[in-house]
Amino acid sequence: MPGSHGSMTKAGKVRSATPKVDKTGVNARPKRIPRIRFRKKYKARALGNRFGGQPNSMNAQKHNRAQRV
Repeated sequence: MPGSHGSMTKAGKVRSATPKVDKTGVNARPKRIPRIRFRKKYKARALGNRFGGQPNSMNAQKHNRAQRV
């Protein structure tokens, strides 16, 4: 059934008519390039002997307790 999905003249009509909304919150700032981001995590975890994830997570607290003993 050719022609059942609309004509090419209507392609992109809705997206171009939609107003642009700026990003907010966590997504407002662009993320670092993965290679740089992973290098920073590696330095914190392996070289700095710190926990690489969220600072107040359960695993970070466990890591900190293990370091003190």
